[in-house]
Amino acid sequence: MATSQVPSSLSLLKRSLSEQYDPQEVEPRWQAAWRRANIFTAPPSQNQQGERDDRPKYYILEMFPYPSGRLHMGHMRNYCLGDVLARAHRMAGKRVLYPLGWDAFGLPAENAALSAGVHPQTWTEKNIEAMKGPMLRMGLSYDETREIRTCDPEYFVHEQRLFIEMFKKGLAYRKKARVNFCPTCETVLANEQVEDGLCWRCQSVVVSRDLEQWFLRITSYAERLLEDLSLLEKTWPEKVINMQRKWIGRSEGAMIQFPLEKPLPAQSSVDVFTTRPDTLYGVTFLSLAPEHPLSLSLSSDPVIQKQIQDFVKKASAQDRIERMSDHTPKEGLFTGAYAIHPVTKERLPIYLANFVLMEYGTGAVMAVPAHDQRDFDFAKQQNLPIRVVISSTSETLSEVLDEAQMTQAYSGDGVLVHSGPFTGMDSHQAKWQMTTFAEQQGFGKKETQYRLRDWLVSRQRYWGCPIPMVRCVDGGHGYQPVPEADLPVLLPFDVDFKKGGSSPLARHPSFQHTVCPVCKGPALRETDTMDGFMESSWYFLRYPDPRCAEKIVGDDAMSFLPIDQYIGGAEHATKHLIYARFFTKMLSDWNVLPSSMQEPFLSLLSQGMVLKDAYRCETHDYLYPEQVSKDGHCLLCGKMAQRLRQMKMSKSFRNVIEPMPLIEKYGADTARVFALFAAPPDSVMEWSDASIEGAYRFLQRVYRLVQKVLLLKQQSADSLSKNLHEPHERDLRRKTHQTLRRVTHDVFDRKQYNTAIAAMMELTNDLTSYVQSGSPDSFAMQESVEILICMLNPMAPHLCEELWQALGHHSMLAMQPWPAWNESLAKEDELTIIVQVNGKKRGEVRVLAEATEQEVMKEALSVPNVAEHLLGLEIKKTVYVKGRLLSLVV
Repeated sequence: MATSQVPSSLSLLKRSLSEQYDPQEVEPRWQAAWRRANIFTAPPSQNQQGERDDRPKYYILEMFPYPSGRLHMGHMRNYCLGDVLARAHRMAGKRVLYPLGWDAFGLPAENAALSAGVHPQTWTEKNIEAMKGPMLRMGLSYDETREIRTCDPEYFVHEQRLFIEMFKKGLAYRKKARVNFCPTCETVLANEQVEDGLCWRCQSVVVSRDLEQWFLRITSYAERLLEDLSLLEKTWPEKVINMQRKWIGRSEGAMIQFPLEKPLPAQSSVDVFTTRPDTLYGVTFLSLAPEHPLSLSLSSDPVIQKQIQDFVKKASAQDRIERMSDHTPKEGLFTGAYAIHPVTKERLPIYLANFVLMEYGTGAVMAVPAHDQRDFDFAKQQNLPIRVVISSTSETLSEVLDEAQMTQAYSGDGVLVHSGPFTGMDSHQAKWQMTTFAEQQGFGKKETQYRLRDWLVSRQRYWGCPIPMVRCVDGGHGYQPVPEADLPVLLPFDVDFKKGGSSPLARHPSFQHTVCPVCKGPALRETDTMDGFMESSWYFLRYPDPRCAEKIVGDDAMSFLPIDQYIGGAEHATKHLIYARFFTKMLSDWNVLPSSMQEPFLSLLSQGMVLKDAYRCETHDYLYPEQVSKDGHCLLCGKMAQRLRQMKMSKSFRNVIEPMPLIEKYGADTARVFALFAAPPDSVMEWSDASIEGAYRFLQRVYRLVQKVLLLKQQSADSLSKNLHEPHERDLRRKTHQTLRRVTHDVFDRKQYNTAIAAMMELTNDLTSYVQSGSPDSFAMQESVEILICMLNPMAPHLCEELWQALGHHSMLAMQPWPAWNESLAKEDELTIIVQVNGKKRGEVRVLAEATEQEVMKEALSVPNVAEHLLGLEIKKTVYVKGRLLSLVV
């Protein structure tokens, strides 16, 4: 953006400001003016006259909010980050799309209906209005004409069409499976929604159940989801990329079949996926997850069957993370069944083990206790054989690897021993040699597997998008999609919200009953609704043209895609962010999106958490800030409350600061500047009342500065000093253009608003000193104050609009071009060079910016302290870092 241009409109009208800045009067007035002028509505790529808008587009989006009813400053920080970019890019001359929407379906609304007797739709609509007010009062420059609500039929009809198309293409399917079930929310959860064994929404312990459910075949995109992370490495946080890589979890290995000694009618072998086929000769038993489909079928002995049922029930109730922990005791049960080793033909006992999970591999493990620590611990506990088949090339370690003497497993590489024809082979080479051997012998094959599992999307709740499928009752046509003419499938309003394990839709007298699209006979409508993450997986595609009824994205609206900047927390890395990537690739394959659009979000900013002290009363639990006295007592009962320092700002901990009281006391601009200045966007921000006061004082200084500038103009009586060569004039212009260069880089490139505000604070101080020095009204002063107001505008737009008008401008600052710095003016006339002797600073010199190394050396030798440390010594080496450092080695 560097250029030699300076703002062309520099003449200031003699207009006064009110003595005190009143944000409660100024801010609503400018918000109404922006709305009347319709300046935040994103322009189409082509107007009604067919004229194209060739300006570059900029689509910025924050993860849309769930309408829970209460916003706190943790949320507002997120939205302020987006608004700064939207306002700055409009000033930079771009066609900006910055929309507003609501993730309106979900369990909290239904839970509220159960507890308060309010219909979820009523609860949702009321909360949207309650939240929208503070967001707009903050001055967020949303395009309100594109507002969406995911609970509106005109929105979710497209979701139902997507589901039907996925069903037709084999990407949506139904199967019976062991699933995660939250007993509090009374619904199933996808693996991604279970965090440390708890429901992501309500923190209840998740249990396992066998249910028939709808799944999306996200695993068919696993490789592309993994490989295309490389496209995002420079624009997404490394933490998020690593979380997705780990979650997708690609593993290369072999699928090995271990024949059952007594084949079952439906299955004759146990299939095991292993990344260490080189250890095949070391297998001494098999371990199955308690949830494995074979578990309850392996024994016909009633006593053992009862033991297996009890073990499965106990293990399934355990936390999954805990089951995998090295510190959790290894528990197992012999099933009474055996498998046959495919090479040695040995009988291998089959155990159920609590540390084996169904979501990893096939849910079955070939146990090699000599070379896997969990298998080793289990074998020791169960008194099972341990057989060494890999020995290190180290002679010392080779001596230790004696089964009888081993105290822990050896899991490294080495040379194969006791491995038939593979003995003596390098273990890495043997992995693929043994896999080839298994393929030739017909008991195995090379395979790549992923930790990622298909996405479970059925929810046994009411307030969600109805799954548009029906089941033929008598005609034998199974599940069929609802015909296009009957879409959207709407939720009945008259439902009975009784507590219980079934959906209210399943109890509705008429919702279920319909006709089969094939035979016109009786059919039952699907009563499960879709996972709420379905709506958020593609919502960003609707904003460019939310009223387009025929298809998900209108032709002209396609010009806004993909999203240039997305803002949201890293906690969504393995849920929403991975689902949105999946949908984008799928829709690109269907030609709904351009083939070139493989990723939804070109750049991702994950904001840091906002922390604030929390207070807890032994009687009233967590307290809101207004329920705590200044000396830390609970205002509800008078008891001293426990102070919990710096907890995540959360409704759960009630340590929330709501925006409206803050706005009413200080104004929206102060709240915005505080949220932006307190910490870098991607860092944790600690709440501080003193910092809020600091932001307020800074904006007051800017206001008073412009008051003084206007007064100085009046006193100057039309005499404008244009002597730009005076030292103080040159210094001010240099500082102004240096600040503009730095702020431009911080806002547009680095997105570090805290350092941008710090730079503007420095310029404000210099400008104030300049004005107070008695200098006359000057070009440099006018230029500097206008540039300051332009730079500050994205952060404090109401104040800056007021000051911009006071400075004599008639156009809105919101649409004023972003100023451009002059590189020659920003260049320093003189530089300070640090002088070191043997790595220690001994002085510094001021030289002209164009000074040569020889000239810098001459000045350095004249510095007394430098000369003293060179006395009688020979300079052996000189290192000169231009403009910064002269290092002398003696």
